[in-house]
Order: sequence, then C-alpha cells, then structure tokens
Amino acid sequence: MFGLGVGEIAIVVLIVVLFFGPKKLPQLGKGIGQAIREFKNAGTELNSETDEQKRKS
Repeated sequence: MFGLGVGEIAIVVLIVVLFFGPKKLPQLGKGIGQAIREFKNAGTELNSETDEQKRKS
C-alpha cells in the first residue's frame, strides 16, 4: 500500500487521531468516503461521455 509498512501506517493513524480527535474520526471517514465516491462517479461520467463522442464520430 503506497510502499508504507505497518509502522508508518500506525504513525500516520496516531497523528490523525491526535490532530482530529477520536470524536471527529467518523465524520472525517464519512467525508473522505463521499469525496472518493463523487470522484469515481465523475470519472465514470467522463468516460461514458468520451465513449459516446467516439461513437458519434
């Protein structure tokens, strides 16, 4: 996973918990999930529009 080991991932998680606090982590996860979902949907729409334009040509 991005060339990170278990130790590095643990340090990142610890920093995130210290920075945002444990109460905000569910909200943060939800926001990140929604952003990823919207990004994927935009990519799918772009691909379908590109395919449609190729068919018209």
